Amino acid sequence: MVSQQTINKVKEMINEKEVFIASKSYCPYCKKAKSTLFKDYKVPESKALVLELDEMTDGRDIQDALYEITGQTSVPNIFIDGAQVGGNDDLQVLNKSGKLDQMLQKVVN
Repeated sequence: MVSQQTINKVKEMINEKEVFIASKSYCPYCKKAKSTLFKDYKVPESKALVLELDEMTDGRDIQDALYEITGQTSVPNIFIDGAQVGGNDDLQVLNKSGKLDQMLQKVVN
């Protein structure tokens, strides 16, 4: 069970920047999601907070807190403007439908 303090900290991080990604450095789905956002859509890194959970001492706690908040156990766990998008599959569906472009419009302009 993760502490309420950690849950609150994660909620603050989610809302800190326009784009929040909980990732793991070795995860191919995380790499694809980051490529879509940062290379294809040119999201400025200054508007994003990317956490590489496998490289953080409290990464497990953060992932547990994200599970408590969203019910999602996997990475990437992506948020745009504080709203959960989901994982890479969800991001790619939004990308193909054109909805991701709309969601990111104010972030990249």
